[in-house]
Amino acid sequence: MDLNFNKNEDHNKLLLSNLRQKLTKVKLGGGEKRIAKLHAEGKMTARERIDYLLDDKAKSIEIGAFVGDGMYAEHGGCPSGGVIVKIGYISGKQCVVVANDATVKAGAWFPITGKKNLRAQEIAMENRLPIVYLVDSAGVYLPLQDEIFPDKEHFGRIFRNNALMSSMGITQISAVMGSCVAGGAYLPIMSDEALIVEKTGSIFLAGSYLVKAAIGESIDNETLGGATTHCEISGVTDYKVKDDAAALDKIKSILAKIGDYDKAGFNKVKPEKPALDENEIYGILPKARNEPYDMMEIIKRLVDNSEFEAYKEGYGQTILTGYARIEGWAVGIVANQRKVVKTQKGEMQLGGVIYSDSADKATRFIANCNQKKIPLVFIQDVTGFMVGSKSEHGGIIKDGAKMVNAVSNSVVPKFTVIVGNSYGAGNYAMCGKAYDPRLIFAWPSAELAVMGGTQAAKVLAQIEASSLKAKGEIVDETKEKELFDKIKARYDEQVSPYYAASRLWTDAIINPLDTRTWIAMGIEAANHAPIEKKFNMGVIQV
Repeated sequence: MDLNFNKNEDHNKLLLSNLRQKLTKVKLGGGEKRIAKLHAEGKMTARERIDYLLDDKAKSIEIGAFVGDGMYAEHGGCPSGGVIVKIGYISGKQCVVVANDATVKAGAWFPITGKKNLRAQEIAMENRLPIVYLVDSAGVYLPLQDEIFPDKEHFGRIFRNNALMSSMGITQISAVMGSCVAGGAYLPIMSDEALIVEKTGSIFLAGSYLVKAAIGESIDNETLGGATTHCEISGVTDYKVKDDAAALDKIKSILAKIGDYDKAGFNKVKPEKPALDENEIYGILPKARNEPYDMMEIIKRLVDNSEFEAYKEGYGQTILTGYARIEGWAVGIVANQRKVVKTQKGEMQLGGVIYSDSADKATRFIANCNQKKIPLVFIQDVTGFMVGSKSEHGGIIKDGAKMVNAVSNSVVPKFTVIVGNSYGAGNYAMCGKAYDPRLIFAWPSAELAVMGGTQAAKVLAQIEASSLKAKGEIVDETKEKELFDKIKARYDEQVSPYYAASRLWTDAIINPLDTRTWIAMGIEAANHAPIEKKFNMGVIQV
């Protein structure tokens, strides 16, 4: 291996180490003292509940571990958005599990908590997966109630989705393992089956203090809405269990009896590991985001037996398209080529840029995959579409629009991996979050923004400098550098993959070596949902 490979490897492994350290911190939720308090109450933490519930030694993936990262500092923070979401297996059935983290503000719902819960329900609905709610929440976080309560994508949407999933035949099971108050009380009762833990679980529209204030009635919470009340008097819940473990065992038993599902029928054969060493990804992926490299070398370390069947290999070379398998599943791959390529006309094309011919090729390939019922995997390292008079005269906007149209109307499941740059309209064309990928996740090397940090900072610094000059201020080279450095630092923070993950623009930041697991589990989930629509690009200029 050359020196550059070793430098890249050191850099990417350092990013991976940072990821692991951040994950370790996030998994403590509200901190060790609050974890100890839960244990003293005879309760498991949200993560302990999920670990107990999921099948031993089976793979699982976590959605939104970094949600809320760096947000709500003035409110004490909200690690993981105060709720843990995983896709895993319970009694052999692939499921979505949602667990309130009572160590974070007693499981109260921040605005980002609502967004994350809706994402979990979206995954369950798109893929027809059973969903399990482990409820332990104080309800809406009142200081931010105006950002979580009334809008279309706020708290109430959760219950609307409960109703829709029930009509779709998607199994929903809730276990009330702590507080379940006010509007949140509807979630378990709109599920198909509801369990409640004795002494620790409670459900009511208003707690004892509010009841006293509202109607003057004196009553304790257990009598008002505890397990005995709801299992023997109101009939609100279906099962009374003695503790957390008993509740989780009951869920396992219920899910073990669910019948098989209708399948979409995606093609799968016996999985094969990549023939080339996956660990070499760390050395191939460059340290600097503007350095060229051969994306094909990354692909060969992600796909089964390192086999890739290229489509239109010599045409539109800044996008790679072709068929492969990942953990046995047939996939169509659309990836940005990052090395500088030479066309048949002798022209040089910049890596990571989408040209008219590459957009045209991608559009045709996406249509082919839809016709053949092959899931699509988008591998992003894109700086955007080519600009300039030659590209404009050549119809780059029209060709880009066709690609965006094909991505938008695709009916096969889409999965997006952001390995490097994800800038501007390139993010859209390569199936960014706005285009409904079933899962979208990033490597620690990813950057998401309208444009690169240096370019954006130069533009913004020039604008600010002009504004200061217009006010009569003297702006010399030192002042210009100061403006640039200040804006660049702010912009760099915003392009970080952690900034994107905290806001759920991506589902996760992962170790590159976990990419195959994420895609395979995603396709297995998608296979639960037969394709009911036909691919149709509608009316578009061709």
